[in-house]
Amino acid sequence: MSNFSPIKRREEEKSMLNIAIIHPDLGLGGAERLIVDAAVELAAHGHNVHIFTAHHDPSRCFEETLAGTFPVTVYGAFLPRHIFYHFHAVCAYLRCMFVALCVLLMWSKTFKVILADQVSVIIPLLKSKKSTKVVFYCHFPDLLLAQHTTALRRVYRKPIDMLEEATTGMADLILVNSRFTASTFASTFKGLDARGVRPAVLYPAVNVEHFDEPSAYNLNILSINRFERKKNIELAISSFGMLHAHEEDVLQGFDFSKTSLTIAGGFDDRLRENVEYLEELKCLAKKEGVSERVKFITSCSTAERNALLSQCLCVLYTPKDEHFGIVPLEAMAAQKPVIACNSGGPVETIKDSVTGFLCEPTPQEFSFAMAKLISDSQMAEKMGREARLHVSEGFSTKIFGQRLSRFIVDVAWGKKE
Repeated sequence: MSNFSPIKRREEEKSMLNIAIIHPDLGLGGAERLIVDAAVELAAHGHNVHIFTAHHDPSRCFEETLAGTFPVTVYGAFLPRHIFYHFHAVCAYLRCMFVALCVLLMWSKTFKVILADQVSVIIPLLKSKKSTKVVFYCHFPDLLLAQHTTALRRVYRKPIDMLEEATTGMADLILVNSRFTASTFASTFKGLDARGVRPAVLYPAVNVEHFDEPSAYNLNILSINRFERKKNIELAISSFGMLHAHEEDVLQGFDFSKTSLTIAGGFDDRLRENVEYLEELKCLAKKEGVSERVKFITSCSTAERNALLSQCLCVLYTPKDEHFGIVPLEAMAAQKPVIACNSGGPVETIKDSVTGFLCEPTPQEFSFAMAKLISDSQMAEKMGREARLHVSEGFSTKIFGQRLSRFIVDVAWGKKE
C-alpha cells in the first residue's frame, strides 16, 4: 500500500490549484451569487481561491466575501462606471482590463486557472501567461443584453460585439448557466459554433440548508429582482392589481384586501436606471390602486431575504427569456412555489404545476396563478415541499461545487470533458 502513497499524494497535489476569479463588480445579484458560491465551493474542495474585482462595498455584498474563506482584492475602483450615463460597456471593459493587468503584473504567485466572469475582453491578456488556463463563465451574450436602438448605438456596439465573440472563443473552456443560454450562444456566435466551440452547462445552485423553514400560512406575495427594467417587475404589480378580477370565480368572494405584495431586490443608487425604475414602479402601484398594499425593499441582506421567503405565500419571477434566474431556486429551497414566465432558464428549473406555475408573461395569467394559490393553502404547501425536494436533488451547491471543481481540474491538466 505504501508503494502507491507517493503517486496518490502527487495526484492530490495536482488537484489542489491556485485559482483566481475576476468579476467586474462584486455587489448583490445572481451573477455575484454564483461567483461567491464558486469561490466557497472551490475552497471547500481544497483549492486556493482569490477573487479580484473593480468594486466591493462591504456594506452591500454577500456575507461570504467578508468571512475570510477567500481573499477579495479590489483594483480600479477609481475608474468610472459610465461617462455621463453613456459608454457603460466601454467603461466595464476598461475596469476589467485594469483588474486583469494588476493580477498579471502585481502578483508573483502563479494562478494555474483564472475564472473570468461576464467580461470576455480580458481573456487575451490572461492568455499571455502561457502556464495559465482560462475558464470563461458566460451568463448570456452581452451583445443581446445591450441596446442597439439607434444608428449611433449600432456603430458604437459593432466593434464591441465583434470583440466579444473573438475573445470569448479564446478561452480554454466556456461555461454557461443553462441549456437555453447554450442554444442562444450557438445562434449568436455563429462563427464559434461553426468552429465547433461548444460551451458546457454548469447550473448555478443554492445551499438548501441556508433557508429557513416556512412560517405560518399568510397572504404576502413576494417578488425579488434587481431594480432594472429588463426584470419586468411591472408585471408583478399589474398582476397583483388584477387579483380582484378573480374574486368571484377562483377566490369565491375572498377579500382581496387581505393580500399584500412585497417587491425586494438589489438597488444601487449609483445607477440612474435603478433610481428611475423604482419611481416608475411606485407610480404604477398608485395607478393600479394598490400602493397601500405594495411594499418596496431595496438591497435587503441575506437574512432579510430569507425571512421574506419564509413568510410569503409564493414568489413571482417576472423576467421574460431570463437566461437562468437564481431567485426561483432560492424560493423553492425555501419551500415556496414560484410563478414565472414560460421561457428561458425557469423552464429548466421549475416543474410546471408541481413546484410552481409557468405562465405567459401577462397580468391575466400571473394573477390567475396567484389566485389559485391564495384560494388553496394546501396546494401552496404541497408545491413548496415538492419544490425543496426538487432543488435538493438537482440544484444543490454540493453538486455545483463537484462539477465546477472537476471542470477546473480537467482544464488545468489538459483533460477533455
